[in-house]
Amino acid sequence: MKRVLYLDNLRILLTLLVIFHHAGCGYNPYMTWFYNPSNPEEYMPWMWPFLSINAAFTMVFFFMIAGYFVPMSFDKQGTWLFLKKKFIRLGIPMLVFSLCLSLAYKRFDFFHLWFLENLLFFCLVYALIRTLCMPIRRKGNSKPTVFSVFIIGLVMGFMSHCIRKVSPQDNFIFAFNILEMEPAHYPQYTMMFILGILSYRFSWFEKMTNRTGKAALMIGVALVIGNWLRHIASWHAFITLWYGIYESLMCVFVITGLLWLFREYANCSNCFWSWCASQTYGAYIFHIMILYYLLLSLDSVWMWGGEIKFLLIGTVTTAASFILTWLIKKIPGIDKIL
Repeated sequence: MKRVLYLDNLRILLTLLVIFHHAGCGYNPYMTWFYNPSNPEEYMPWMWPFLSINAAFTMVFFFMIAGYFVPMSFDKQGTWLFLKKKFIRLGIPMLVFSLCLSLAYKRFDFFHLWFLENLLFFCLVYALIRTLCMPIRRKGNSKPTVFSVFIIGLVMGFMSHCIRKVSPQDNFIFAFNILEMEPAHYPQYTMMFILGILSYRFSWFEKMTNRTGKAALMIGVALVIGNWLRHIASWHAFITLWYGIYESLMCVFVITGLLWLFREYANCSNCFWSWCASQTYGAYIFHIMILYYLLLSLDSVWMWGGEIKFLLIGTVTTAASFILTWLIKKIPGIDKIL
């Protein structure tokens, strides 16, 4: 399967953001996580907008990129081989590591591997639809525009806004007693996975003009800055009231802008970046265990301030996760899973 270099590089960026997101959760004074520093001075109020911005688009972007490659895989492999490989690559890591983490914490949970479970579910639904329907063929000259991105964000935001009235953000539930999901973000995950599929069929990533990409990036940056300035009381009240819509618009414009930026300026690779790209999946799976150990080990023995610890722990966890993945993949047969 031909590599799309700028998407590989985007996956590296998103993996870094996820690792640093989890590294920063404990230092957020407005939430309780599996780790919180014993020294209250290490809490960082600015961590809250950082985590909020990350939550708006990182995992959504992963779903979109995954959706982009699904039709290609299905067309090449057919139904049964496609499902077999998805169960091996998504199902086995999800079950093995979720079980290990559940035993360690003495409660059943998929933890951060909820992403694998939901992606596997989306792939199963796609395979079912494809067995009943013919694939969409490449037709027409449609391409992304700023207006179309805005409409997508608005529809997504309206659904998210309605859902959050009964299920707030960060509230995970077990649908059908097995599918761990966050209803508040599910419109984003579902719609962007579908848009990834359509983007492959209609070559929307390639057809996006520089004008659309630049405009989307500027709007996305403006919305990110607006989210960062929520310490202003009146502005915070307004965004909080309509955050499902605001976050969705920030999500689609940031993703569209980053797609354009990386397509134009990061559509390249070398030995190092190619190596990093091949380790991102395993790094996503393993990083939480390394992070947990570092956070607890350095909590009371090192009092250098939250900012330094956050940057150091995030950096060390990233490097260790990538190297650990590389070493584990040397075991025969593991490369088919990771």
